[in-house]
Amino acid sequence: MEVVVPASGGVDEPKIAIIGTGFGGLAAAIELKNAGYEDLVIFERGDEVGGVWRENTYPGAACDVPSPFYSFSFGRNPKWPRRYSAQPDILDYLRRAADTYGVRPHVRFETEVKAADFDETTGRWSVHTTNGDITEVDVLISAVGQLSRPAFPNIKGCNSFTGPMFHSAEWDHDVDLAGKRVAVIGTGASAIQFVPEIQPQVAELTLFQRTPPYVLPRMDTEFSKVHHKIFTRVPATQLIERGGWWGVTEALGSAFLYSKALSATVKRLCRAHLRHQVKDKTLRAKLWPDYPVGCKRILFSSNYLPSLTEPNVEVVTDGIAEITPTGIKTADGATREVDVIILGTGFTASDFLAPMGITGLGGRDLREQWSDSARAYLGVSVPDFPNLFLMYGPNTNLGSGSIVFMLECQARYIRQAITHAQQKQRPIMVRESVAEEFDAGLQERLVDGVWSQCSSWYRNSSGRVSTNWPGLQTEYRKRTASFDETAYEYV
Repeated sequence: MEVVVPASGGVDEPKIAIIGTGFGGLAAAIELKNAGYEDLVIFERGDEVGGVWRENTYPGAACDVPSPFYSFSFGRNPKWPRRYSAQPDILDYLRRAADTYGVRPHVRFETEVKAADFDETTGRWSVHTTNGDITEVDVLISAVGQLSRPAFPNIKGCNSFTGPMFHSAEWDHDVDLAGKRVAVIGTGASAIQFVPEIQPQVAELTLFQRTPPYVLPRMDTEFSKVHHKIFTRVPATQLIERGGWWGVTEALGSAFLYSKALSATVKRLCRAHLRHQVKDKTLRAKLWPDYPVGCKRILFSSNYLPSLTEPNVEVVTDGIAEITPTGIKTADGATREVDVIILGTGFTASDFLAPMGITGLGGRDLREQWSDSARAYLGVSVPDFPNLFLMYGPNTNLGSGSIVFMLECQARYIRQAITHAQQKQRPIMVRESVAEEFDAGLQERLVDGVWSQCSSWYRNSSGRVSTNWPGLQTEYRKRTASFDETAYEYV
């Protein structure tokens, strides 16, 4: 039996629902609270805040963006333990942010949203949860992001394997890998972190690679007590370091977006890194990509490549034909017996908002509207879905940079949109003509861009780039700095 939870706010203070408590959900909540909006409810399917940093606990889990930049601009941390902080430290940062900015009291933990529908009579959203409750709100903000649902490969015999098999995003810490024959499928951002961690423990590690990544050195370092003192006593130094890393990521983004010369330089650096760390020519050939640099996300590691040169590691580039009860058979007919299979196969990034059902004006189903590809104005607003806003929505991911920077831009923009809707006391939505023109402009830039030149999670099943922003962080900040009321209409 569904129970309707009544709204407590009126038109003077709209009731706002946020889905998710990762960086995006917290950024939206903090921005709104700072603007005086207190009637917030935040739905979180887990038992703690943190989003992907709560879920991903695999060995070596860390961020590949320096922590001084991969953090809130308003919540700088002078005591990051390392330049590239590990998962526990990032999760702790998010927990503190939820407490410091008073977000935690608004969160309904262990409450997953399964659907939401817009009532044209009342101008409100009804949010349905898996526990049977319905909450009525004026504004709905989805902050579930692009990397919240693991992607599982469609391989023959997947269910036949008799040993432990799990996705890196759902790491089974009860499985002891010591002395085991372990197969790893996938060579993405997660695999390059956990492979070096488990390699010394296992008897054999077989890495099944479809396409190798471009890898640059990870210039990690432990921050000293002196460093912490300087950052604490002279806050301007934090701004300088943050700005420095912003510049580095913008330069790297420029390399594969605009400059063939910079792109060639990055490619040479990747090749030099590979040659330095892998001496065997045969193995080196397996690990060198055959696609343009930047087409897939460039990865940063100083211990991944060396781990693949160890005698207990085999890199297999033949395609997987099937998974047997005791191993993996490749297209060349060879079968490798293994005890454990770990899937490093990424996330369903282009399947936005799944598995939620979102219904807007005229009973329009967002999943059907996005059946060919997800699209949203500035990655934030969708025609025919009034007072629905997205954090980390379509075409807001970055090939280089900090998604936290983008999320803060979105949070400010959404807060402005809500303020306009509140002033008019009517729901607001982007005009269809504006959204179509915006999307056409994006795709015109993306279709000939680097991300369209290979298969990756940046592209959906039809080959359309639905995840990435085609420009630099600077451009997105400029586009979202001021809310353009003429791009919207009131319902």
